[in-house]
Amino acid sequence: MRKDTYRDTCRDTDTYRDTCNAAYRETRKGRRGTARRAVTVAVSAALLALLTQPTATSAPRLADCPTGALCLWERGSFQGPRQTHELYETGMEECVPLPPGTAAESLANRTGRPVTTYQSGECAETGEFETYPGSGTWLPQSPYRVRAFKLWQS
Repeated sequence: MRKDTYRDTCRDTDTYRDTCNAAYRETRKGRRGTARRAVTVAVSAALLALLTQPTATSAPRLADCPTGALCLWERGSFQGPRQTHELYETGMEECVPLPPGTAAESLANRTGRPVTTYQSGECAETGEFETYPGSGTWLPQSPYRVRAFKLWQS
């Protein structure tokens, strides 16, 4: 029963009062239920859109590198093939050149020892070089292409 029908039919007559009031309550209840459902659907859709939308300024993903290792990736942001150099197989203070034709642009140092990376394949200090602490350093983009490294006693 529509609201105007209620007004027209259900004035103050005793015979229609109970029937009309019940019909009016059902009409109001139906409207509230529909409005609540519409609001719930709209809020749910908005939350879903916010939660699934990727952020434009997301940081590079930190890649996996086992404890006690130096990991080097061919490209920045820990992308491309990974080279893993374990502490037990690498001599201290010895120049370790990367395989010929390869270089790294990102690294993770989890050796527990400082590591110096070199632009030169012979650990020459005439090119760029930088020392990183061994306490869990993650470098998503090296300022130069790494071609060799040295591990140091701490």
